[in-house]
Parts: sequence; structure tokens; C-alpha cells
Amino acid sequence: MPAPALRLPSPLAELHDDRLRRRDIRLYLKRDDLIHPELIGNKWRKLRYNLDAARDAGHTRLLTFGGAFSNHITATAAAGYYFDFETVGVIRGEPHTPLNDSLTFAVSRGMKITYLDRQTYRRKTEPDVIAGLRESFGDVYILPEGGSNALAVQGCAELPGEIAADFDVLCCACGTGGTLAGVAHGLTSGQRAIGFSVLKNGDFLAEDVTQLQCSAFGQVGGNWTINTEFHFGGFAKRTPALDDFIADFRARHGIQLDWVYVAKMLYGVFALVERGAFAPGSRLVAVITG
Repeated sequence: MPAPALRLPSPLAELHDDRLRRRDIRLYLKRDDLIHPELIGNKWRKLRYNLDAARDAGHTRLLTFGGAFSNHITATAAAGYYFDFETVGVIRGEPHTPLNDSLTFAVSRGMKITYLDRQTYRRKTEPDVIAGLRESFGDVYILPEGGSNALAVQGCAELPGEIAADFDVLCCACGTGGTLAGVAHGLTSGQRAIGFSVLKNGDFLAEDVTQLQCSAFGQVGGNWTINTEFHFGGFAKRTPALDDFIADFRARHGIQLDWVYVAKMLYGVFALVERGAFAPGSRLVAVITG
């Protein structure tokens, strides 16, 4: 299979919106969602160095974890298809047929699907569970749920260096903390990053970002924060207010926002702008990860 054509650096486009203009704020969208239709955004950035490490170590099979609608599962399946790896997706919960669209796509890209009941899935990183998976699937290269590990963080750290425009604050959605850990490390002096948690009670993410930065870079930066206000009920949950924001954004700008991650982040950005949280003249970048 020929290597996919990746659009890197991903496009950067200024968003023109009266709500920003009133506050003298400039906002740029970093369109990582346009990198590739199947290897979207932070998923590619997280995977690229892991694929190199797997190949360098002689692995031919990747194994990873996720829910039945996981974008990471579908991206790993696509990466295996394009870069000649077998793939195994370990799915949380019980089998359901027919497969949903996400898992149907993963299977179409050659992924073998297996399941762990929810109690065992919570123990997925423990040695006995890993040993059982290796017994079933052989000498696999294991990617964590969501793809966030030290190599993934190093891939995400390259994103700020692609941004030609001057900016003060970089904003991204935060699920596992890997993207925030990486992009914050890639910032220059005077710049800062805000991660918008899509999880309810997401304060624990600060510790996860700290650990990821230590693992990837041997140090923790002080240029990032996590906002936990705009989760809209928790992961993969939504409210009419969020749906209205998505519809309004599409009408204004012709962009359909992912409601699990990106819409929550941008809702938070616009809310903070309206509150005057950013000084007039500030230049923001929002990462569109999918």
C-alpha cells in the first residue's frame, strides 16, 4: 500500500467573527483535521513516532485500546493499513452486532477486533491482562488508550513550530492530556497553552500532563493550564447549548465541528473571550483536531 499523502504542515486560517472583533481578539484555526481523511489531526501526530519505534523494534502488529466509537481505534486501523502493520483493537465492553460505523471502518482497514468486559478493561494496563493479550495476539507493539505516551507527546510538540503567525495563546481540547503536554513544550517564551477538558471532573488531567511531559522531555513546563468548565456533562455528552453553538458556527463559518472534543474547546474559547479573559490585542490559535 503506498504511503498516504499527508497535508503537513496543516493549514492555518484566521477566523473572522464579530464576537472576536468586538474584543480586539484575533483567532487562528490550526486545521489538523485536514492532514488526512483517515489519519486526522492529533491522531497522526501521536502515531507517527510510535510507528517508527514499532518498526525499528521489529514489530509487525500493533495493539491498542478504546471504546466502540474511538477515533484512536479507527486511526490506528488506518495507520496499519497504510504503513503495513497488522492491528488489533481491544474494545471496552461486550460485543454488539452489527458493528457500528467506527468499528466497521476499522475492520475494513484490516483490524482484528476483540473485547474486554468493563471490569477487566479497567485493569487493561496490569501485567496479567497484558500477558493474556500477548498470549492471544503474539509479540505486539502496545499503544495506550487514546495514543498518549512519550513518543506521542514528542509528535505533538512539533505543532507550534508549524505556525507562521505570531500568537500568544494556543488552545486545544484535552482528553488524555497528550496533545496539551506536547504543544505546550513546543511553545516559545511568552506563549502559553490552555487545554479544555472534555471530561467531567477533569482536574486529574493536570497530573497526567505533568507525567507525560516528564516522560517525554524530562521536565515540566509552567506555561499551560487546564480549563475544566466546558465539559457539557462529561465525555461524549452534549447539551442543547453546545448543539446551538455548533449549528451557529457552521452557519457563520461553514465548518462542522466535532462535538466530542473541538466544539467544547471552541465554545470555551468564545466564552472566555466574551468574559474578557484575554487582553485586547491577544492572538489565539485553536487546534482543530478532528
